[in-house]
Amino acid sequence: MSKDSHGWAVSKKTLEAITTSYPQENSLSLGVAIDSENTYPEAKVSIPLNILNRHGLIAGATGTGKTRTLQLLAEKLSAAGVPALVTDVKGDLTGIGAPGQASEKLLARSEKIGQIWEGKGFPIELLALGELAEAENATHVPVRATLSDIGPLLLAKILGLNTTQEQALQLIFSWADQQGLALIDLQDLKSVTQYLTEDGKSELKKIGGVSSATAGVILRAATVLQSQGGDDFFGTPAFDTADLFRVNPDGSAVVSILAIDGILRQPAIISSLIMWMLADLFETLPEAGDLDKPKLVFFFDEAHLLFKNATPAFLDQVVQTVKLIRSKGVGIFFITQSPQDIPAEVLGQLGSRIVHGLRAFTPNDVADLKKTVSSFPITDLLLDEVLTTLGTGEAAITVLSEKGAPLPVAPTRLFAPQAIMGPLPEGGASTVIAGSTLFAKYRDEIDPYSAFEKLTALSADPQAAAAGGVPNAGGVPNAAGVPNATGVPGSTPAGDYGYAPAGNGYPGGGGYSTGSGYPGGSGYPGGTGYPGGTGYPGGTGADPSWEELGFPAEKPKSKRQPKPEPSFGEEIIEAGQGMLRSALRSFGTQLGREFSRTIFGTRKRR
Repeated sequence: MSKDSHGWAVSKKTLEAITTSYPQENSLSLGVAIDSENTYPEAKVSIPLNILNRHGLIAGATGTGKTRTLQLLAEKLSAAGVPALVTDVKGDLTGIGAPGQASEKLLARSEKIGQIWEGKGFPIELLALGELAEAENATHVPVRATLSDIGPLLLAKILGLNTTQEQALQLIFSWADQQGLALIDLQDLKSVTQYLTEDGKSELKKIGGVSSATAGVILRAATVLQSQGGDDFFGTPAFDTADLFRVNPDGSAVVSILAIDGILRQPAIISSLIMWMLADLFETLPEAGDLDKPKLVFFFDEAHLLFKNATPAFLDQVVQTVKLIRSKGVGIFFITQSPQDIPAEVLGQLGSRIVHGLRAFTPNDVADLKKTVSSFPITDLLLDEVLTTLGTGEAAITVLSEKGAPLPVAPTRLFAPQAIMGPLPEGGASTVIAGSTLFAKYRDEIDPYSAFEKLTALSADPQAAAAGGVPNAGGVPNAAGVPNATGVPGSTPAGDYGYAPAGNGYPGGGGYSTGSGYPGGSGYPGGTGYPGGTGYPGGTGADPSWEELGFPAEKPKSKRQPKPEPSFGEEIIEAGQGMLRSALRSFGTQLGREFSRTIFGTRKRR
């Protein structure tokens, strides 16, 4: 930096506060303090490990170094034994897996800020949303999720539904769950929705009054998404978020790199699936409280896309997840161009802020800059000038102390990453996949017996369904009244990826989830049928009524008798009475107007 390009300085008081306040132990070193003319290697800026689950923000205009800051943090976390999941929008974070190459410029910069730099690679796992074109030439582990995992709120955002349609989708999910119809992919959702708009119209009315028009909107949205390749993201085996928590025997943690290069084409799908991963972590992890270091840190690049066109219910879910997941030992860093891209409810939960250079070319930019400056702790720095004049690889940083108090704002020149600052060399991804322990687990997609197959079977053979179960692939129900994979009564599915739970489970064998069958036989969840009594839809008796199943009964028709037709004489009398009533109303209205004008002074001027 030169004096001509910067006119701000760090006071002696602020420099001393930075030097003494930022911890040097149990922390990640980020860089050193700077001002417009000098670099201060003794004033090291760092972030304590124990506050990383208080979340953070990395912001800055294009080209200011946000991606390299993300890479630096991921490398530091790996070295500290903390797994990280980073989203890779441009494909240039895979280089974390290989050591960087020194250059004269890099070494000169590192020496000036007191960084002892050496090239080093870190353990990585390459993930991507969607299918594998050719398993033999794979460059990533496919990440899938089922529609049941995603849930109606996130799926509504993916489908672009409004609030009313979102509520209808929730009712459809609830109905499918009650009927034991597993929603795995978009074909399952279409089958259930189509059934409810055709053969199941009466049932559609009984689950909350979802209109056929709304169901049609959902059906069309699912069809459009399917035609755009949406089914690539939905299926089994679903990704287990427990596979993100891996630490090697040498103490280094695995950095999982999730490629989301299609986020600009399908922002709703990708941002919602990432949100699903966070929600799944929240649901599966136990309470951890305050830890010496987090269990996992999640970096979400292009975070503004998560909140684009978000419904109030979706935004509430994001806010609640960010607030509560901290207690599970998980930290989230949002990466975006401006801090104002993040809703205030979320921004207020971010304890660490690394803000690179911002631009103020328009009135809106100036207003956003003022809001950003006001969100920093009180400082004697001219932050509006600092933030608009920082160079590439420089940022204004403030984090929380080990005790949770904000530390002084520090203009910082960040350390350089040790790995390749770009994509892996040609063939590098194949080498990573060849050594992956997850690739074999998720490589082959499995199509389980789900809602589409079950409803198709019901349509093809309704007599078999009424007799005690849905026909299987061979047309013969097993002993429990549940279809199996091979068409042979009582056989066990070939794999463990049927409708959970696995084992002898469903779609064949000894039932789901206990007892000897589903939904008939000797009971699910109890008694001799479903939900009790003598059987539904199979078992030992007739189907129960909707009222017995807990659905509201239809309103009884009115018993009031129709009014008899009046005679000619009665019509004349009725007409006369109507004219008299009309005249009286007109007189009363006029009298009331005159009275109100007298009282309130509203009489017309003459």
